[in-house]
Amino acid sequence: MVALASLAFAGDGKAVYNQFCASCHMANGQGTPGVFPPLANWAGNFVKEDDGRAVLVHIAAFGMQGQISVLGKTYNGFMPPYAQLSNEQIADLFNYILGEWNKDLLPKDFKPFTADEVAKYRAKALTPADVLKERNALAEKLGIK
Repeated sequence: MVALASLAFAGDGKAVYNQFCASCHMANGQGTPGVFPPLANWAGNFVKEDDGRAVLVHIAAFGMQGQISVLGKTYNGFMPPYAQLSNEQIADLFNYILGEWNKDLLPKDFKPFTADEVAKYRAKALTPADVLKERNALAEKLGIK
């Protein structure tokens, strides 16, 4: 559990979150009902599969547009791409989100994101529509809605 506690404050993930994410997903990751989905108690579902780690990076780096379902609620909006974030910032961001609000969803063998891993997932550019398809296919595979 010590590793997860320190994960919550890895790097500058909280600062990145506050600057780029909190205005939509709120300071506590609970989202804005009917507009922006929650990240808390949800995003951790995606790291149960290796391709889910890629999906999270793709959402942050390339954006996403279209209808999704989160915790039984439908959202149909636009997540802007944050291509200006470095690989390290994206790794820190997800380590913060997962360690702060998703600890109970993480697999026992969870390893924090690294800048090298993020770089690997960013190598192939995707459109927001591509990311939506990828994200929804994974949610279906994982049986989460």
